[in-house]
Amino acid sequence: MRTFKIGQRIISKDSPPLVISEIGINHNGSLDLAIHIADSAIKAGAEVIKHQTHVVEDEMSEEAKKVIPGNADISIYEIIKKCALNENDEKKLAKYITSKKRIFISTPFSRAAADRLGRIGVPAFKIGSGECNNYHFIKYLTKFKLPIIMSTGMNSIKSITKSVNIIQKKNIPLALLHCTNIYPTPPNLVRLNCITKLKKSFPNCEIGISDHTENIFTSLGAVALGARIIEKHYVDTKKRKGPDISSSMDFNELKKLIHGSKEIFLARGSLKQPLKEEKKTIAFAFPSVVALENLDVGSKLSQKNIFLKRPGGGDFGINDLEKLYGRVVIKKIKKNTQIKKRYIK
Repeated sequence: MRTFKIGQRIISKDSPPLVISEIGINHNGSLDLAIHIADSAIKAGAEVIKHQTHVVEDEMSEEAKKVIPGNADISIYEIIKKCALNENDEKKLAKYITSKKRIFISTPFSRAAADRLGRIGVPAFKIGSGECNNYHFIKYLTKFKLPIIMSTGMNSIKSITKSVNIIQKKNIPLALLHCTNIYPTPPNLVRLNCITKLKKSFPNCEIGISDHTENIFTSLGAVALGARIIEKHYVDTKKRKGPDISSSMDFNELKKLIHGSKEIFLARGSLKQPLKEEKKTIAFAFPSVVALENLDVGSKLSQKNIFLKRPGGGDFGINDLEKLYGRVVIKKIKKNTQIKKRYIK
């Protein structure tokens, strides 16, 4: 597997998960508000700020004016037309974010949008779920030779595989995000187990999640399952209006997600076996074989006169108890003391 990098940020099993804060269209078409929301995410600790790049005339047909999303009361055409930044404003947004030593990436929703992002100089593309099976568009994106993060909502392993093959044939680093495209997504439709399925199906891709739930619990759960990228919509305050606000995290949630994902990453561990750091606890937590009564010379050890008591560290432990039955005492043993090798034969 090729190393997956966005700029200088490496995404791998040895790196803490990357949290991508998507301001998307939460700015409602205002550059000032976009910068304000991005600045809020940066102050919360965001490494990567993601935008959505819409060139409406290259993205949608006239029929889009009649399609109303489930989380809105106006057409998708009207929503995007209202919220899209022009190229000059998007350049200013990207310049501001990079001036703060953060990474700016975006989702192109058309070829013209991809061309614009190429001119801006993004270090990677994010492909939305709606374009995951748009193989012609994906082929177009590969000409930029940029790393690709691709959401996989509304798609099957079969349809994802075709896109993966197109991208990897060009030797382009690829990350896949499990996603449910319902805004917001109820917990019972998240299907976190799909992260494991994606890992098994695409071992040469980094795997993560694009989370559209109302909180950060799903994102944290995904980290426990091995997600290396967490993408979630961001807004400075949920008092704002917009189709994606309900599935966005705010300042405090972003801070908790960044901190929590790092802790869970560290907590995942590896093998199930005793740790050297547990040695002091083992010393008092594990038992040793002990006399249940005073034992004279010539007594035989049995189920009635020996058992296990803490602490550990004695000559005989858990696995020795039954093996000691029938052994003969050669030196007096006091009640409630450990059985020593030199006391028996």
